[in-house]
Amino acid sequence: MPAADVSLRIGHGFDAHPLVPGRRCVLAGIEIASDEGPEGHSDGDVVLHALADALLGAAAAGDLGSVFGTTRPEWKDAPSSRLVAEVRERTGHPRVVNVDVTVIAARPKIGPHRDAMREKIAGLCGIDASRVSVKASSGNGLTDFGRGEGIAAMVVVLVDEPEVG
Repeated sequence: MPAADVSLRIGHGFDAHPLVPGRRCVLAGIEIASDEGPEGHSDGDVVLHALADALLGAAAAGDLGSVFGTTRPEWKDAPSSRLVAEVRERTGHPRVVNVDVTVIAARPKIGPHRDAMREKIAGLCGIDASRVSVKASSGNGLTDFGRGEGIAAMVVVLVDEPEVG
């Protein structure tokens, strides 16, 4: 099949932030009760940052840093759902087929929030929550994430998209 006939594309995104005291903990657009939260210019939501990066990757449209930067005042403390919406707009609103998320962190625990995260991501992508997977790994004491010093997320997204440059 010639490449021009293929409309399915895969994107992969990754983001990581240190956890800092006194910061809200927002993951996948869901606020989680915690004494610490991910440091960042926006709300620090590593899940939605990785999702936005994956969507950009599927469209070969750059990465989060090159598109939004890390110091622009309009993104200071902004909800990362705005970043995802902006990326969807910039990439022509491709039809998202499915989203697979892995959070790597010793804390906070993801299990109690998994369904709410799936619903939030599904809403942002315009799909049913059955097409969104959210998994977690504690890191087992390895790396800064496994020791509870930070949090990371990896996202893989499959899109069926209109042609995007």
